[in-house]
Formats: sequence, C-alpha cells, structure tokens
Amino acid sequence: MSGPRYVVGIDLGTVNSALASVDLARAGDLAEAVEALPVPQLVRPGEVEPRRLLPSSAYLPGPELPPAATRLPWGERAIVVGELAREQGARVPGRLVASAKSWLANPRADRTAPILPWGAPEGVPRISPVAASALVLGHLRDAWEAAHPGAPLVEQELTLAVPASFDAAARELTLAAARQAGLPRAALVEEPQAAFHDWASRHRADLGAALGLPGGEGAAQVLVVDVGGGTTDLTLVRAEVHDGRPSLTRLAVGDHLLLGGDNVDLALARAVEGRLGGRLDPARFGALVQACRLAKERLLAAGGPERVPVAVAGAGSRIVAGAVSAELTRDEVRALVLDGFFPRVGPEDRPRRAPRTAGLAELGLPYEPDPAVTRHVAAFLALHAAEAGAVGGGPARPDAVLLNGGTFAAPEVRARLAEAVSALFPGAPPVRALASPALDLAVARGAALSALARRGVGLRIGGGTPRAFYVGIAAPEGERALCVVPRHAEEGTRVAVPRTFRLALGRPVRFALLASSAPRLEGPGDVVEPGDDLVPLPPVETVLSAPGQGDAEVPVRLEAVLTEIGTLELWCAATDRDARWRLEFSLRAGAADAGAPGRPAETAAVPRGLEEAHALVDLFYGRKGAVERKEVKGLFRALEKVLGPRDAWSTPVVRDLWAALHAGRGRRRRTADHERTWLQLTGFCLRPGFGAPLDAWRAGETWKAFGEGLQYQGDARAWAAWWVTWRRIAGGLEAAAQRRLLETVRPFLQPRDPRRPPPKVAGVRPMAEDEMVRLAGSLERIDAAEKEELGGWLLARAEAEGPAAHLLWAIGRLGARVPFHASVHQVVPPAVAEAWIDRLLAAAPPREVAFALGQLARRSGDRVRDVGEAARARALAALAAAGVPEEQARPVREVVEASAEAEQRIFGESLPAGLRLVAGEEDPAAPPT
Repeated sequence: MSGPRYVVGIDLGTVNSALASVDLARAGDLAEAVEALPVPQLVRPGEVEPRRLLPSSAYLPGPELPPAATRLPWGERAIVVGELAREQGARVPGRLVASAKSWLANPRADRTAPILPWGAPEGVPRISPVAASALVLGHLRDAWEAAHPGAPLVEQELTLAVPASFDAAARELTLAAARQAGLPRAALVEEPQAAFHDWASRHRADLGAALGLPGGEGAAQVLVVDVGGGTTDLTLVRAEVHDGRPSLTRLAVGDHLLLGGDNVDLALARAVEGRLGGRLDPARFGALVQACRLAKERLLAAGGPERVPVAVAGAGSRIVAGAVSAELTRDEVRALVLDGFFPRVGPEDRPRRAPRTAGLAELGLPYEPDPAVTRHVAAFLALHAAEAGAVGGGPARPDAVLLNGGTFAAPEVRARLAEAVSALFPGAPPVRALASPALDLAVARGAALSALARRGVGLRIGGGTPRAFYVGIAAPEGERALCVVPRHAEEGTRVAVPRTFRLALGRPVRFALLASSAPRLEGPGDVVEPGDDLVPLPPVETVLSAPGQGDAEVPVRLEAVLTEIGTLELWCAATDRDARWRLEFSLRAGAADAGAPGRPAETAAVPRGLEEAHALVDLFYGRKGAVERKEVKGLFRALEKVLGPRDAWSTPVVRDLWAALHAGRGRRRRTADHERTWLQLTGFCLRPGFGAPLDAWRAGETWKAFGEGLQYQGDARAWAAWWVTWRRIAGGLEAAAQRRLLETVRPFLQPRDPRRPPPKVAGVRPMAEDEMVRLAGSLERIDAAEKEELGGWLLARAEAEGPAAHLLWAIGRLGARVPFHASVHQVVPPAVAEAWIDRLLAAAPPREVAFALGQLARRSGDRVRDVGEAARARALAALAAAGVPEEQARPVREVVEASAEAEQRIFGESLPAGLRLVAGEEDPAAPPT
C-alpha cells in the first residue's frame, strides 16, 4: 500500500514512555484498533523481557556492567535504557539520567550541553537532555522495528505527545530529540488532549451519557488534570452532544508547572535522608530518590506491602560497607501525597508564590514553589471562569474531571482530587470523576488516535492554540507587546501582522517572543501594555541577507504560522520584493540577550542631544576626524554635557553610542589617546555584554578588535582600558572567545617560578595585571576545572601578597553558586567553594572577604551547587561579624533573586540605566527598527 501503514503515538514521559499504534487497514473501531507495543528491554544484566512501559531512564555503565550484560535483540548499546537502567540507578549513585524531559523545559541550563547525570561524580560521562530523550525514542524505534520488520518507524505517521504547557522552545527541542533518534517527521499533540482522545474513543457511542448529560444531549465542561512524573497539565474542554453528534472544543490550558511524581519522590527522599543521620552528596541523594520512587510504586500498588526498606549505597570504596537504609510505610506515603500534594482547599486558595526554599531546586530543576496541585487547579479555574461560562466572577465549575497520569493510579488520590474540585463549589452537585482504564497508556493511545482524527476518523478537538503570542516592542509611552497570533487560531493558519518594520540586512535580527494562556482578546497587530500573564520565551532570530543589497534596510511584515505538526513559526516577509526569512528559536542557554517588556527594547524615544553626541564621536572617529586634536581625552565629559551624567545613560542610548563607536573602530588607532578613549567608551556602552537586543551580535563585532590587538603597547593606561573593555563585555562573548581570553592572561596569573624569566605572550605586555585578574573572574563560560585552577592561583596570591580587592572579587566570581550568563553546569563543585571559604576566612578579616563569601556560600536551592550547611554557617557568622547589611546576608540564608545593588557588585560597576538582569534566566530580545 502507498503511504504509511500505521499511525503511531509515543508518550515520551518523564518517568515512563510508551508506544501505541493503529493499523490503518482496520481503523474502524477506534478503541479496539489501538494496540500498545510491549517494549523489550533489559530487566536484569543480560536478560531482556517485554514490558508494558519503557522507563525513561538512561544508565551510563561502568565496569559493573560488561558489554555482554547490555546486549539487546537488535545489538549492543553503550547506554542502558529502561527498567534495568532505573533499577541500577537506585543501586549505583551518579550514573543515572532521569527526568530528561523536565530538563528540556529548563531555560536555566544549556539543554544541548552534556550536563546529565546532574551532580555525577568526576569521571562519569555525561549527555545532554536532548540526547537523553533521543535515547528513549531510539529504543522505542528499535523495539517497533523488531516487531514490525517490514514497516520502519520513520515511514509511519508519527505523533509525539508533549505537555500542553511546553513552550515553543521545549517543543522544538522535543522534535530535535526525535530527529537525533532518526525520526525526522513527527507531529505533536498535547498530553491532556491525547488523554481525552483515548477516553472519548472508548465512549464514542455514549459520550453524552458518560458525561452525565440529561438524555445524553447538551454540553459539559471537562477539566483534564494530568499529573505525570514531571509536570502538571491543566486543560479545559467543552464537550457537546446535539442530535447524537458530539463535538469537542478546548477552551484553555494552564501554564507550565514543573510539579509531578518527581516532587513526591524528592519529598520522600528528604524524609528518608533525615533518618539516615546526615546529608547525602548529590550522587547518593539521586540514588535515594530513585529508590524512593520504586518504594512508592510498590507501596501504592493494589495489594502492595505495608512497608518497604529503602537503601542507598556508600560512597567511594565503601559502596557496600557504607550502605545505609531506612523504611517507608504505605500510610506515610499516602499521607504525604494526599496532604502535601492534594490537600483540601477553598475557592479563594491560590498557589503560594514565596521565594523558593532550599530543596525545591533539588537535582538542578526549578520545581514549583507550591506543591499543592489542588491550589493550582483552583487558580486555573478562577482565571478561566469567563470562558467556561461561570457567572458572578466565581471559578469555572467543571461538570466532570478527567484524571490522567501515574499519580492517579491510587484510588485514594483520584477520590481526593475529585473531592477537592467539588469543594470549590459549595452547594453544587459533586463533579463526575472520569479516568481511563489504562492510565499508563492513555497518552500514547490518544496520540495515535489524534493522528486518526487529523485524517477525519474519530473526534477532533477544536479550539486552536490555547495561547496568544506577542512580540516585545518599544513605544514612546514605554514597553509594549504586539500581538502576532491570537488565542484559538487554528493549526495551519498563517497570520499576517498588519504592522511594518524596517529591518537591516546583513546582521542578526532578534525578536522578543512572549506568550499568554490567560483569556485575552487581542488580535494580530494589537499593541497592549504587558502584564504578569505575558511569559517571555526564548527569542527568535535570523540573519537577513539578499544578494547585492549590502547594508540596506528592508520593509517587512511579520507572519506567524501555526503548523500542522504543532509548532510555531515566525517569518519576516518583505513588502517591496519577493523574499521571506524564517526566524529560528534561540534554544541554547545564555544565547538570549535582550529584555522582554519591562526590560530594554531596541527602540526608544530619542533623547535630546543624541544627534550631537553622534557628531562628537564622529569628530574623533569619523572619516575626517581631527587627528591633531587632543580633546579626545575629554570625550566622556563632552558627551555628559549633551546627554547628562553617564550613569544615567539608558540602555538604548549607550547601545546607540556603541554603533557610532563601532563604525569608527578602524580609526581608533590615530593616537594613543584615541585608542584608550575608544576602548573605555566601547566597553562602557556595551556593558555587561548582554541584556539588550542584538547584544550577542554587538559583542561578536567588538570581539574582532581583540584579534587586531592593542596598537600603543607601551602605555600602561591603554592596557588597563584593554582588559577592562573585555571584562565589561565578557558576558556577551561565546565560550570560545572567553577561553581565548583565559589563555591570553593565564601565564601572568599562574604561580611563578623565581628561577625562570617572566612569562611572555606575543602581543601582550605585563601591565595592568589587576585588571587581568578581574577579567579572569568574569569568564563564566570557561570550564569548572579551569575556574578551580584559576581560583586556586588567586587564593595563593592573596595568601602570599595580601587580600587585595581585585583578587577577592575575582575569587568570588569564579566560585559563584549562581552564574549570571553561563549555564548552571559550569560552576565549580561545592567542595571547592567550601575550601575557598575556609582559606579566605584564614587569610583576611571578614569585612574584606564579605563579597567573596556571599558569592561562594549563596544558596541556589540545588544540592549539586550549594555548599554544605557547616560552610554556610561559617560564612554567615563571618558576614555577621563584618556587619554587612541583611540584604547582603539574605541570599546566603535563603534562595532569593539578586537585587540591583547586588548586580552592581557582581559586575564590578553599575549596569546601564534601565537594564535589569535575573540570574540564570534567558532574556528574549525585541525587534530592531
């Protein structure tokens, strides 16, 4: 037969994955036509058996598993996936990759970098979250093809289920994992929709009766609550039956909630850890989490035991002798799940949004501050009351609740959720609780059924996109958001935004992208004031180019496409020619470099004096600059006369001045004063190298000057300006550029042998070494091992020569627990930071080392990065002895965002006016004019 023989659905779950299919030759009876694939996998070393589910776990074997022990029917694999991986990961600390799907939605880490297993001991290989997801998909592909040798999976119609709350970037990364697994063509469906497809297919003939509609006719609101291993997804669906004909419309979806079974396992692990007599290292704690997950599943299973022992291996060479154990009981697990995650709530209850406390970011993931699913449900229903037809401003009352996810396998949990939702509407009849008879397979089955629905077989859920999408722009009255895709736009729709932009050719163009799942009514082209419900996404970008156009500007309009496979595309369409450019999502952590509404945009009202400021820059760096004039040294003061004090220059103003300076880069060498002033101004105008639109491009363009070198090398002041410039913009430089800077200054910073001559580096004079030190401290993207070595050198120098301010500042930045522009995997190990704390306390009075202590002991909430409690206590005692303000000590005591004053200390100077950075978060960009 031509075309695919099967439609295939895959549930790529956080904890477990599954595959189901429909043979198109017999797709008439939908419920009976769907077949789940038993997945062959290693269950013990060297033993393969089929299982209903494939645990989404990958184990990186050491010598304990020889190659013969990891052989599968389709060959040997270097990494174990499935049940053996999960079981082995609970026994051997530090080699298990789990919850990779949650990492795909974590913008605080580089999701394409080899960072998992998170917190693994040194020597264990690592893989990226995308690669880990690809391993699971690859195993499912191999299992399918072993069972269907004449129907390769790549030739079938494949649908992957993703959380409804996954943003556009996480969806793109899911598709990237599929491509890496050899599955380049896949559609996406949201998991709650897939679960509803599965349930509805089982009630196709009696949908109205199953929903409790009088006479089987009418309309009902169904709340889908999908609590999986990693996320909680909330979706509201309107189901109608008229004249026996059903129709389904999705009304709303909830925001991304990193809250699920993983959180239960973490809570259990922390409870067990408290009985083991001490805090476990990250690798052993990760193994304990897996052991608690296995114990939880046994205890909550039908007919399960009353209690289960939980053990964790010893550390180092004492793996067996140092093992410790405790017990979990069924009552304990039930109480934690019901009271902690599904408590009874009232109509006015809302999620608690207090700053995260330690433990909630365990294993590197930023979990929800409030673990109560029922409070999130109450907030979701209240937000979407109008769409569901609620009156009086109260929450939207669903007629039924469809439960999905492994968490609801326990009858007590299903009953509690239905009870909690009913309690939100006192006096109303209880909501009807619905559930699939196969909770673990419902999403995979529904994904296959959604593909049939696209073919016209079965019910299709209408309603279009649950989100509106916006682009951040600047207006005279401040930051605004331009709607490019309205809510409920259907898949396959192309939206032309009735606004024209002028975009420059030959350079990157970046757009801040925002989304809102709130009930907003804007249409394409509407401009609104941003609110808290607009959530920034990674930016979209491209390089516009056209043959023979040089640096011309092109009038364009934005076009948005909601593709049939479930992704968002943005295009720039020229209005004066037949040309279109696709905008790509920036998916690498740290690549985003501009602000969403509330942060700087590329355009702004032009201040008085800016034109005169341009003329001043051109006077000295233009084509006809007056070389003989000495006033170039006073350029800063001259600019302040026309623009006001330099510390008040706004981000758009300094970036505009950077453009004028960059245009004169080739003429900076007219005199030593010209070169030094150009460096001082360029670094000042581009600091901190990121945070505004197009800063990545600006930093890359400025970096070309490094290769050209310093012209006037005999001038110590010029060398100081040289190193200060690169320190100021280091945050915007790629890792390769930061490594080159490190290699340049390394010979001058490492310990010196008095018997050898001073170090020599081609093109570099040993001047302004204090600024070299500060530059080295700003290189967040170098490897952790390089930071450790560099910090050790600087500590030794501080101990021998005295605690100079530049040394202490650089030590604090090199050992910082919370990077500002790098991925979270690039911090030095906690043991290193603890040793540095002790050496600092021994080398200088507390007041002198307060800044460094605050960086080294700052609490991130992540066990892999945070120092131990004893080291933190020593740091806090020293800060108290130094008399530092509470604002400086608080980040050591609890997880908080850095204040503007703290950012100024971290960067070594103030940020441009209006620029506000948040550590560890990506900063989308706004469109240039």
